[in-house]
Amino acid sequence: MKIASRCVHVDDDGCSDIYGAVVPPIYQTATFRQPFATEFGEYDYTRSGNPTRHLLERQLAALEGGHHACGFASGMAAITALTRLVKPGEEILAGNDLYGGTVRFFDQVLMHRGIVVKYVDTTDLVAVREQLSAGTKLLWIETPSNPLLRISDIQALANLAHKSDAILVVDNSMLSPSLQQPLQFGADVVVHSATKFLCGHSDVTAGVVITNSKAIYDRLAFLQNAEGAGLSPFDSWLLLRGIKTLALRVEKQNLSAQLIAERLTQFAGVKRVFYPGLGEHEGYALNRNQATGSGAVISFTTDDPEFSQKIVESTELFDIAVSFGSVGSVISLPCHMSHASIPKALQGQLAPPSDLVRVSIGIEDVDDLIEDLVQAFDRAIQTSDTRTSEKIALSVN
Repeated sequence: MKIASRCVHVDDDGCSDIYGAVVPPIYQTATFRQPFATEFGEYDYTRSGNPTRHLLERQLAALEGGHHACGFASGMAAITALTRLVKPGEEILAGNDLYGGTVRFFDQVLMHRGIVVKYVDTTDLVAVREQLSAGTKLLWIETPSNPLLRISDIQALANLAHKSDAILVVDNSMLSPSLQQPLQFGADVVVHSATKFLCGHSDVTAGVVITNSKAIYDRLAFLQNAEGAGLSPFDSWLLLRGIKTLALRVEKQNLSAQLIAERLTQFAGVKRVFYPGLGEHEGYALNRNQATGSGAVISFTTDDPEFSQKIVESTELFDIAVSFGSVGSVISLPCHMSHASIPKALQGQLAPPSDLVRVSIGIEDVDDLIEDLVQAFDRAIQTSDTRTSEKIALSVN
């Protein structure tokens, strides 16, 4: 089946109830009756395993073309579990354009555990090759990256990682399996903030790790139980419900984002638009080779942080909020929100520009969204000082 059909039809593997409910039931229970006093049945305690969560995990693994998946209480919980594969004294080589919470965790938690984290531009294969060492255990990338939407070559990076006996981890939150499946290109592990496109409704906080490696899965499943970070039954059920419309939502969002990105390049006051669907994007051709779309997230700069703030605060349909991938469009200044947690010592190297605006396109009518951005820019220009207005006018001329 193609992705849209697989989003709707789940191989329940016996998880349906005896009444044949079309929608899988929620096993909202902490514990399960056991058949004997001296041995466990298939399920015993929801932290260790729950039918609703296992159904979700099977579907997510299938959507990514993988064999195994673990659902976690948040994207950061999933990331945390993955880093347990690295021992003190070993290294993680990570991309230099990552979600701010990931950088915060790497710098303020892992470094105190004796794990070395180095950052590199993962679009530069020569730089990655030079930075990989015998101590590198994880090569960690986002593609597209957040928030500059850089595109990294998954296949080439997998080859480099494997030559160094490292595991390639791809954060696929920005595209979802509806548009990109990194395991097909040699990635060892895919991680998602399932809060984003997989959920799609801003009502679940969740994370997932998917792999074809039984050894990696066994370790992660152990940690999921031992550390108690597994996703709850109700959140698993909500996520199952959200996934049914994943392909439909992403198709609409991807089409709208393409149109909006193209229009933004014509806006007075926009210096540069970051979107892999634009022909001038450095990763345009590569993204077309390894993904079937460019996603719903767009970033742009204005060369003026105050003007960028006015734009964000002048929108009406776009909510000012963190996160992305939901049915509702949102807008933010990453340096003040999603990436504000980057430690000060790393801000010069890893923080996004202060004038960068990030938008996540929802499922609203695209004409309404464009009209909202037009009026926001007009209002921002009208309320800007004379110097800024004249600068924008000159850029148009």
